[in-house]
Amino acid sequence: MIVDRDESAAENLKRQLHAEGVESEVIAVDLCEIGESTRALKDMTNRVGRLDGLVNNAGVNDGVGLEHGSPERFAASFKSNFAHYYTMKEAALPYLIQSKGVIVNISSKVAITGQGGTSGYAAAKGAILGASIEWAAELAEYGIRVNAVIPAEVRTPQYERWLQSFENPEERLRSIEAKIPLHARMTEPEEVAAMVVFLLSPKSAGITGQQLFVDGGYIHLDRALTFANFPGMTR
Repeated sequence: MIVDRDESAAENLKRQLHAEGVESEVIAVDLCEIGESTRALKDMTNRVGRLDGLVNNAGVNDGVGLEHGSPERFAASFKSNFAHYYTMKEAALPYLIQSKGVIVNISSKVAITGQGGTSGYAAAKGAILGASIEWAAELAEYGIRVNAVIPAEVRTPQYERWLQSFENPEERLRSIEAKIPLHARMTEPEEVAAMVVFLLSPKSAGITGQQLFVDGGYIHLDRALTFANFPGMTR
């Protein structure tokens, strides 16, 4: 089930999945509207009958920082990047208790490293990490597992649009990739998805309350290991 306010993008993903032999359904709602989470979950369970996993992923690095922000813009940024994680969890909880299901929350490296100029987004991504641990503790009695996935530099369409805002996008990309220790390349969306699928599966039955990094070593490995410091390294 694909829940997204951008119906055309969701339908495009549905077509891609269909081409790969995976059937899916689209529910077009704006999760910033609190009541829409409940409607989405009701629609979903009416169609499929049960719920085994919830993946909270929607968000946008909107550039609401300290210098050019305001309390109102900060609150709006925080809400748009975190509130639906909570409301989707609340709406899904009765079904997840029934199925002893799984919640996977997508956060961001910004919650760990900071970035500058995006305090609303960073605060929300930090809240997601704190909430994931708390929910794992609170829901353990129901057999529900909760984990967070932390990507760093992932080459998504949104990231591509950001790159195109620079005078020399390819040069900017090379400078970013040079700082990624493993293979000096960005993470692919499929690599993040593979971690999510693992966390949803019985193969991760003993994992809860964890923060799992899919980032090519970007966050934790020493910068001395990066491609920029080893000119002879091949990708």
